This record gives sequence, C-alpha cells and structure tokens, in this order.
Amino acid sequence: MRSTMRHLLVSGVLGVALVATALPAQAATTSAVVFNSGHLDLVDVAYEDGALGVGVHDEDNDVEYGADEVKLIVKRQTRVTVPADPAFAFLGTPGVSKVWILPQIQDSNLIWPGIAAEEIGAGVFAGDALTLSVQSVSGPGQLAIYTENAVGQPTILADSGDGLPDAVTVTAGDHTHANWAFDRAGSYKVTVRATGTLVATGQRVSSEPTTLRFTVKS
Repeated sequence: MRSTMRHLLVSGVLGVALVATALPAQAATTSAVVFNSGHLDLVDVAYEDGALGVGVHDEDNDVEYGADEVKLIVKRQTRVTVPADPAFAFLGTPGVSKVWILPQIQDSNLIWPGIAAEEIGAGVFAGDALTLSVQSVSGPGQLAIYTENAVGQPTILADSGDGLPDAVTVTAGDHTHANWAFDRAGSYKVTVRATGTLVATGQRVSSEPTTLRFTVKS
C-alpha cells in the first residue's frame, strides 16, 4: 500500500444508520470469541475511574470484550479488486490488485467495523477530542483504514504501508464507520492506543496499548 498519510477528524456523520443483524459468535479452541459478521466497534474508547481504555463492543448484543478475548475473521468474500481509480493506489495497483475489505457500509454477512467514543461525555477532554494512534500492524501484508465520501472518493485515516504510527482524531460521544482493508491473506495483529487531555487537570492520559487479532481468509 502506497500513499502519503493524511490525518482526519473522524466525525459521527460518517456513521450509517442501518439496522444490524444478530451476530453469530462461537467459542474458539483458544477460548476467544470468534466474530465473522455483525456490528462491532473494533475500537471502543471509554474513560472510567480515571483511566482510558480501549475494548471491542458487540453492538448487536450490547456486550463489551477485551481485545484479547476476541478473534476477528475477514471472510474470503471480502476480497475485491482495487477500484480502477488512481485515488485508490494506496491499496495496490488500481484495477489489478486484490484487497480484502471490511466495509464502511453495512453488509450483514460481514463484520461492520466501527470506531466509537460514545461512552465519553462532553467536556471531559480538551476540545472533546481524543487521539487514536494506530501504533503497529504485524502480518503478511498491510492495513489501510479509510472512508469514502458520497461520490466514492477515499480519505485515508491510517495506512501501515507508508509507516506507523498514524493518528486519527476521535470526537467524544461519536460513533463512526470506516473501511478496513488488508492486502494479503493471513493472520494480523493491529495495536492501537487512545490519548487525550483532561479538561479538569490538564493532564494527558493514555490507554494501555490494545491489540486486535484478525484472520484474513484466502
């Protein structure tokens, strides 16, 4: 994946008001809960008892998980050809390369990946803003997180192909969706961390690094 990284204020207006279907989940042999479809906030930022935390929220069943408790499956049917538009060159060769995409727009057969800070009230953090740092991606390929506007043009939020960490600004109280694109099949670990400045004290606080685990099916 190739492109110059651009940081973006992630706004709740990008969320799509669609009804999510029930989420199938099953216990894996490692005792992790395996998700291959449903409405999941892959990054759910919360501030409780003086600490920032990042978890995974199953929106369909309203269940919170630690990232180490879940395994995320990117099904083989997510594999598509990179659009034949130079704007998508960060995903590979336009019109030629293949890429696996968890989509911004809901497909009930796939994971619908969200980024949320709904549990954080207004006025807690300076500017009602937190920084989500995508710190590392390990796996056989690269990960890009991006949105598409109404005419299908992309805005890159994070791209491991041009170096990490990358920073995404998340607004307190918001819930949004983006495309998560992997350029090769295999197993990935994606580590993120949230940071913000408290209004009351001016103290800058950070969550512990949180690692999401994905399996991209060939």
